[in-house]
This record gives sequence, C-alpha cells and structure tokens, in this order.
Amino acid sequence: MSFTRVALYPANPTTTRGASTRLSASKGRIVYTNGKTVFIRDIDNPALGVSYSGHVQNTTVARVSPTGYYCASADTSGTVRVWDTVGEDQTLKGEFKVISGKINDLEWDGESKRIIAVGDGKDKFGHAFMFDSGSSTGEIIGHSKVINAVAIRHQRPFRAATAGDDNLIVFHQGNATIKSHTKFVQDIRYAPNGDHFASVGSDGKIFLYDGKAGVTIGDFSEGHTGTVYALSWSPDGKAISTCSADTTVKLWDVETRKATTTYTLETGLQHQQVGNVWSSPDIIVSLSFSGGLNVFDRRSGEKPVKVLYGPQKTVTSAIPTSIASGTFLIGSADGRVLSYDSTGNATPLGGQGHTNLVSGLTSTPDGRVFSAGYDDQVREVEGGNFTPSVFSTGSQPKSLAATSDNTIFVVGVDAVEAVRNNQKVADLRPGAIPTAIAATGSVVAIGFGDQKIRLYNWDGKAFQEAGLLEANQGLVSALSFSPDGSKLAAGDSSGKVVLYDVPKRELITSRWSFHSARVNTLSWTPDSLHCASGALDTHIYVWSVKKPMKNVAIKNAVPGGVNAVLWVSHGSSEGKLAGAGADAAIKVWQVKFHA
Repeated sequence: MSFTRVALYPANPTTTRGASTRLSASKGRIVYTNGKTVFIRDIDNPALGVSYSGHVQNTTVARVSPTGYYCASADTSGTVRVWDTVGEDQTLKGEFKVISGKINDLEWDGESKRIIAVGDGKDKFGHAFMFDSGSSTGEIIGHSKVINAVAIRHQRPFRAATAGDDNLIVFHQGNATIKSHTKFVQDIRYAPNGDHFASVGSDGKIFLYDGKAGVTIGDFSEGHTGTVYALSWSPDGKAISTCSADTTVKLWDVETRKATTTYTLETGLQHQQVGNVWSSPDIIVSLSFSGGLNVFDRRSGEKPVKVLYGPQKTVTSAIPTSIASGTFLIGSADGRVLSYDSTGNATPLGGQGHTNLVSGLTSTPDGRVFSAGYDDQVREVEGGNFTPSVFSTGSQPKSLAATSDNTIFVVGVDAVEAVRNNQKVADLRPGAIPTAIAATGSVVAIGFGDQKIRLYNWDGKAFQEAGLLEANQGLVSALSFSPDGSKLAAGDSSGKVVLYDVPKRELITSRWSFHSARVNTLSWTPDSLHCASGALDTHIYVWSVKKPMKNVAIKNAVPGGVNAVLWVSHGSSEGKLAGAGADAAIKVWQVKFHA
C-alpha cells in the first residue's frame, strides 16, 4: 500500500473583532494565516492549497517575497520564520525572535533581502533585519503605542512607513511624524510603483502621501462611515481598494481621490470587512468577519462573483454524503457545518445551526443527516440547510449513531438517548460512563470508560444487552462497524485499534497498535476490507482486514491531531481518503491498497 496527497482544501482566515486581518497575494494566490498554520490559496482551484505549520504559537501575518521564493510568517510570540515556498519540503531559511510580543504586520523590501516586522513589544514595537542572517538593518522608532502596519517602498531610494495605535504615521526618513488621522491607524501600503503610499484608520478616512518625501497629498472624498481595516493597491498603482466595518468595499481612483465603485454586502457584524488584497489586475478579495472570502471582479457587477468558504476553527467531525460523487460534510469547533462538493468548494449550511462545537454527524438509511453540538442540541440537515426541527439533549452530546429504523442514538455525559422524529424513545443508563457509539442494522455498540464495549439489540423501543467485548486496553474513544455489519473496529485512548467479529462476539486482531495517542476517528471502505484510523498523534493509518500486519502510515497528516477521516471515493485497488482536524484544513490522499 502507498499514498499520494492529491488535494489540500484550506481553512479560511482567523478573524478578531475590532482588528484587521492581514491578507497578501503572490502570483494570483492569496496568503493568510489561521491558528498556527499559514495558507497559500488558489482562488480558482481549492485543491491546490499549500499549508505551512512550523510555528509553535498562533500566526498573525504572512507575506511572500517579491521574488516568490520565500515566505516570511510571524506569530504572537514575536517570532518570524522565513521558509522556502518552491520545494515541497518548505525548508526553513531562518527563525528570528524580533520583538517580545505579538507581531501585527511585516513587509519585504523590493530586493527580497530585508524585512521589517512590527507589533506589540515590551522594549520596542518593531525591528528591521536581513532575512537570511537576522542581523539588524536599522531601528523602528517614533511610536508610543502598538504598531499596526508597515509599508516599504520597493524601489530605490528605499523608504518605510509605519502606522500605530498612537494615531501616528512615522515616515522613516528622518523619522518624520505624520498626524493625518484622528484615531487608530489600521493599515498603510505602498503603491507597486513606489510613487505614493496610502493609509486608512478607525476615523473612516483614507489619506494619500508622496512615496519619496512622505508629504501628505490629501484625503479621499467621503471615505467610509466605519473603521477602515485594510487597503490594497492595484498592480498598476492607479487605484486602491479599501474595506470597512460599514460592510462595504470601495475602489478609488488615485488621481482624482474619488470612489469609482462601491460593493455593499449584507448588514451586521458577520459582514464587516476586515481584510482585503488585490490579487490580480481585476480581482479583489475581501474578508468578512464571518470568515468568508469575497471575490470581486471590477469588470462585472456590484456583488462578489463568488465567495470562498472553509472552516475557521478545528474540524471536529465529518461524514461522507456520497462516496460515488465524493461529497461530504464537516463540522467545526465554532458550530458551523460546511458541505464540500467533489471539486473541494465549500458551502455553509443555511438555517439556524449550532452555536458551539459540532461533536457528531451521522446519516440515517432514509438519507437524512443529523448533527449534535455542545449547545446540547441535535439538528437535522436536509438539502443543504438545517431544518427547524431540533431535539434538546439531556446533557452535552459526545457522538451520534443511527440504526436501520432511523432512530438516532446520542451519547451524553452519563446516558445514551434514543431519539426518533425529535422525540425521545428510550434512554440507557448503564452505570459506566459512555464514551463512543456505533450502529448497524438493529445492533448498537457502546464503548465505555471502563475499557469495555457492550453490544445491544434495538427493537425500536428498548435496549436489549447482546454481548460484551473486552480486548481494549484503554478508554474506548472511537467505534465503527464495517458496512457489511460483520466487523467492529474499536479505537481507544492507548492508541490501539482492536478489530472484533460481531456475529461471533470475538477478537479478530489487536495488532493495529501503531498510534501513540488517543484514536479519535475510524472510517471503513465500502467493501469492508480496509479501515482508516486517525489519532491525536497527528498520524493516519489505513489497516487491511485480510492482511492485518500490513498498513499504510500517513505520518504527520494533520498538525495538532486528527479528528476526522473519511473515504470520499473507492475502487478495488485504491481509494481517496480525506483527513481533517486541529489545523482546520482538509487534506485528501490517493491510497493504493496491497495486492
């Protein structure tokens, strides 16, 4: 057996209320951060995503050098890492501790040799250094509060400007102070040709300056009615785009300093625009607070031509909706459920969803999908939307399963509830703490904290105990029946996956023991011959029933831990396996089975 990664569907950027989120662009792709990961995303093909997960702390900003060979990314600890974007190994060029606190922005110079990083340090708010050696190339002084943004002129003579929470812009040629804004200055950017730079702030205003002398030329008429979080220049330097908390994105003509186009999105906090970037001559990408990346084409319309979606938080559960077409649903730690099509485009489900972590997803034989969340609710999904029907659980639900009569079983803190048509039919209080559940036909398997698995027959009204399985050596954390119902895979907190024969109630093998931490998820191929497991140790293994000693090891598959694996397509000799977890991205591998 062997594997090849064929796709990476990126997470969307992390957003923070009242703060700008940095987006940048390189060769038509957009660059941003989520958690401890940096993503480089292709706007047209979601499968061509690139992720870098070398940071120990949460990342804040990433920018690719003008040459395109390196990316500099920074985090909340004040560390900048410079890494290779060309090779698949993402070789680390250098790691530099530049300030003692969170870095808010960084910028490359035009020769891809120097970097300025700014933010919230204890002894200084910024640092200029060489990208290869880390040696200092000058001081960043003049500010009394946090610096929010930095811009560097890419042509000689080099110039730099910084903007901060002290309402000031410092032009680092004689350290001239510019007091054009009356509130926090949120962003500052140089034009690609170096003739001008512009700034935006919480006062809703946009100012234009001379690129060489730093002299204020003037402000743009009317501006925005809310905080302007970000600006970006067109590649030809003749226009800028700005985005604001007033839920608009505006395009401005630099010569006349007047708005040429205004894109108005829906009202409300979720549609505040907190970041933007001009990714190609006619394409502008703006980030909503909700995480959606709005793609505007200035040649057409007043609305986005498309919106790019993805998880913003850890993926906590997943379920295939059609292996034939390669579609699936994922649930995340912020309560959202997203639907992915076969090409990797994600769409959030409509209707009233969960308000907290989605702990489980399951489908019934009649084709319906149900989700459980830490908001103590079970909801039904139909046709890309949550239905109004909801069942309130007795305690926080951990996982879900469904039997052939469309009964949903919900594992709570100390009981298992059986639910049909949003009504509780029965509940089971066995004494031991239930931790995992799986069902096939009319058989229900429940794993417990005492390391045992109890089998029950379900007659539509009550549980009837039908067997006990005791080969696991840790708390049972994941259960999955093979599609033909003859086998049960059980993962536990010790990292072992135990395979049982269901009709005989006996052990088949306990040799699937290569994980070194808790097994979180299991998924069978449709032919019941291979089972994939994902664990907290970040690895995914594909196990063979016919050859128990053979496996495919996908090491370091998901940084931070694997929470969900699922088969999105399957053939006799190979299949496509998707895995997701702590880094909020979905990766897909082509797995070739042993002959």
